[in-house]
Amino acid sequence: MTKILWNDQIVEKNEVKIGFEDRGYQFGDGIYEVIKIYNGDLFTATEHIDRLYSSADKINLVIPYTKDKLHQMIHELIETNEVQNGQIYLQVTRGDSPRIHNFPNPAVSSVLTAYTKETTRPLAQLESGIKACFVEDVRWLRCDIKSLNLLGNVLAKQEAVTKNCFEAILHRGDTVTEGSSSNMYGIKDGVLYTHPVSNLILNGITRKVLLDCCEEIGLKVVEEAFTKEEALKMDEFIMSSTSAEVMPVISIDGNVIGNGKPGELTRKLQKAFEQKIPTTLNV
Repeated sequence: MTKILWNDQIVEKNEVKIGFEDRGYQFGDGIYEVIKIYNGDLFTATEHIDRLYSSADKINLVIPYTKDKLHQMIHELIETNEVQNGQIYLQVTRGDSPRIHNFPNPAVSSVLTAYTKETTRPLAQLESGIKACFVEDVRWLRCDIKSLNLLGNVLAKQEAVTKNCFEAILHRGDTVTEGSSSNMYGIKDGVLYTHPVSNLILNGITRKVLLDCCEEIGLKVVEEAFTKEEALKMDEFIMSSTSAEVMPVISIDGNVIGNGKPGELTRKLQKAFEQKIPTTLNV
């Protein structure tokens, strides 16, 4: 049976006890991260853990472990569960206390949980590309916080699924922001465009890796918002996320992007990204 990290203990799944008044359950009052595992090794773990603590700071949530201790615990969980390729999900809630909207006073201990899951790379979609659709971005205005409040994202993703699409491209008015669980990029005339870092998007860890890849292959990057109309006129279009990596988007709302196939620059970015994937376990 897959074991779970519960606070600072690795336990059996049936040993985890989460209170019915846990603020993550009742308010979505917490934060989370998903970290990819390749060949038994965490990918960009430092960046993910740094972002977890940054999100915690933004909502005045205390994580009762040092970053080094958290790194140690999640590595132990991966080794215990013998995960080679997959992901680890971890979240921290403000804790279990009588239900009231303001923070508990006095404060209660936050609750950490984490679990691993075996997954495979989406190789077929990475090769052929995926379909996406536009969905109005109705989320709150602090999308830079990786919080548990994901109902807006869930509704957008479900709309995409009902339209037989892989992802929803969110937009506020006419301006493209990001995906329901990804960042978005358009390539036009040899330049990559993406929404600048702000409260309207989550600064994805894979986004950072992708922008590093752009520099490596000599692709100019302009962090500037673009419109829905401009998105449809891009030569190439890409989404990125921890699980989707560097994913080509070949059509949006039935409109073919470019020639309907992953473009040359997209392929170069995919190759540059793959070269960063751990091939053996680092010990």
